[in-house]
Amino acid sequence: MLPATPVALPRAALWLGYGGLLPFVGGALLLWLVHAELNPRLAHVMSGYAATIVAFLGGIHWGLAMRQNPPSMTSLAWGVVPALVAWIAVAMQPAAGLVLHGVMLIVCYLVDRRVYPVLGVAAWLVLRFRLSAVASMSCFLAAAATV
Repeated sequence: MLPATPVALPRAALWLGYGGLLPFVGGALLLWLVHAELNPRLAHVMSGYAATIVAFLGGIHWGLAMRQNPPSMTSLAWGVVPALVAWIAVAMQPAAGLVLHGVMLIVCYLVDRRVYPVLGVAAWLVLRFRLSAVASMSCFLAAAATV
């Protein structure tokens, strides 16, 4: 369960987290507004950014595993899955790849929702939910603009 009231996170984390949504929201918006001939390049750029974020979410699990003695093989194994899926998504046509990125952002959140409380970082889940919701919706809207 998510806490009823969010725990105060460092202001820098909030600024950087919400700032990290700008390429998602801006990219999705631009895909709907710019001339159609610019869409393939813009969609590719957005897919690359989404891949970077998805891979980052996996990398967090490596960081958390490194705090354990011995490191959890489950955390280490899961930590590489998002990067591999993101790599595949970038290789796909943007309409499909952006959908895969959006799905993967949701899957990463669902995994984190189970793992973070066990590892003592549940306070980050409210922010993670907000960021994942906006980022995944942006990916889905961007994919729809490329069809």
